[in-house]
Amino acid sequence: MGDAQRKQFGQSELEAIAQALGDTEAGLTNTEIEMLFAPCRMKDPGQGTKWKRVFNAFATSQNESGGREAILAFVRKAMKPVRYVKAPERYETLRANVNRALLFSGLVVDQSGELIPVEAAGTISDATRRANGLRADMQARGVHADVLAFCREELVADNYFHAVLEATKSVADKLRRMSGLSLDGAELIDRTLSGEAPLISINGLRTESEKSEQKGFANLLKGTFGMFRNTTAHEARLRWKMSKADAEDLLSVVSLIHRRLDGASMSTSP
Repeated sequence: MGDAQRKQFGQSELEAIAQALGDTEAGLTNTEIEMLFAPCRMKDPGQGTKWKRVFNAFATSQNESGGREAILAFVRKAMKPVRYVKAPERYETLRANVNRALLFSGLVVDQSGELIPVEAAGTISDATRRANGLRADMQARGVHADVLAFCREELVADNYFHAVLEATKSVADKLRRMSGLSLDGAELIDRTLSGEAPLISINGLRTESEKSEQKGFANLLKGTFGMFRNTTAHEARLRWKMSKADAEDLLSVVSLIHRRLDGASMSTSP
């Protein structure tokens, strides 16, 4: 048995973990809690609010056994992804809440539901940032609402592959809504942003510099679609390596594109 398993949780750590697991809205139900006690060989206090029920069971187990193995087993069983197949959003919200508490003890539940050791968090803001992952980072950057709306579930799950794919789809969706066209990809960009009199212009197109900016903006969209959207749409997820840093940078680029389109003008030509 390793040191990590022999170590006990402090009272404040136990309270934080229990409060996350027994959260009123995102936490486990009383039925789920009851079903997890037995396989973890924990005594069910059978009274009190959900989180106090969990806390009392955890504290009793640790006091009687001298270790936290049963508590770790409870967390592992509670966080098995298969339990939340029909409610993935609930799982990721619960996982973020649990991780905010566990991070102070140097542990996190990864996407597969496994408990892994990490550097312990020293502050609430650090634990929150690390538990929320990509979503928190994007919100801190002030990413455009249209980007977040298209990849909300993917951001919650830190699914960089599909977050990128859905975010780039949001650009095409906006171009179609603005223009009334039903095209996609490079053809949509050419019809809306290219030519001497584009349907959508991001500036007045009065000077050569403004015309160059318009052309560059159209090329930026084509490059974004070509490098990320088209690739992610046709490559198997396991073969497309998308790091968190790459995802954050791309989502920021897509956010910039949305802001420029928000301030764009529509042509009055037929």
